[in-house]
Amino acid sequence: MIGRLQLALILGAALALSACEQGGPRTSLSPQARPERAVVQAKPYEPSQRSIDLARYYVAVQNDLLTQGLLRTDGGGPDTPFTVDDLIEDFETIVFYQEYSRSGGINYRSDGTSVALSRWTVPVRLGVEFGDSVPEDKRKLDQAGIDNYAQRLSRITGHSIFTTRTNPNFHVFVAGEDDRTFVQDRLRKLIPSISQSELELFGDLPRSFYCLVVSVAGRSHPYNYAHAVALIRAEHPDLVRLSCIHEEVAQGLGMPNDSPHARPSIFNDDDEFALLTDHDELLLKMLYDPRLQPGMSLEEARPIIRTIATELMGEEL
Repeated sequence: MIGRLQLALILGAALALSACEQGGPRTSLSPQARPERAVVQAKPYEPSQRSIDLARYYVAVQNDLLTQGLLRTDGGGPDTPFTVDDLIEDFETIVFYQEYSRSGGINYRSDGTSVALSRWTVPVRLGVEFGDSVPEDKRKLDQAGIDNYAQRLSRITGHSIFTTRTNPNFHVFVAGEDDRTFVQDRLRKLIPSISQSELELFGDLPRSFYCLVVSVAGRSHPYNYAHAVALIRAEHPDLVRLSCIHEEVAQGLGMPNDSPHARPSIFNDDDEFALLTDHDELLLKMLYDPRLQPGMSLEEARPIIRTIATELMGEEL
């Protein structure tokens, strides 16, 4: 699968001035009856045909994958062994390469050149926003899933990661096809530097893109992430939607690539695993190990990567 301010509305207050009449006895006027306000019933949301078709398509996709024994949620086991060398290779591929080039628009594949290590150095404040098309039961389910996942990621990485409604810097949109205008309007406010190609992609995401994330570094620290935006399609059935949450949030922490050799892993396009695996937890531990620093090249990091991976696998150098 593929996978990076809140607005204050200031209302002007109207001041009502009452005049006092001079020279006569003051009397209290009888209160005037106020006309009853008509109660406007909100029109029930009716999904567009495009949204209905997408939901049917993604249900069929999930059922097909489950029939094939894919979308596993067990995190890996005896049938998915991996070695220190496997872990090192997967880490290098997933962290130091990008599947898509942001400068060329997310639709453009990266040229395969390694990039410097990037990650968060400030607390990750996850804020969840739902499109109007998302029903309340789905909102509660996804909010709980993101809350639990944030706590897990914080334990794994040792980095502060939590959900909040106050000043988030990692925005997770759960939105459907009929919420495209809402998402684009919010993105213009959240990431003023977002390119037109990225904005258009969020507004007209191809069906083959289950979800996506865009991470943005700060101007003064080009390898320290400052903001991120993830889009999770609301039309997905529950397991695929949770799978998207796991993959996109993890990728937004500094794991921008996928590898066909990574196993057991969600950073693999084969859809074998739906949720973060034991192998993936080790990758995240490595990424946020203080011996690695944002801005390190692959060549600089290689000896440190081997040391960390060997330690995590309980082996000797």
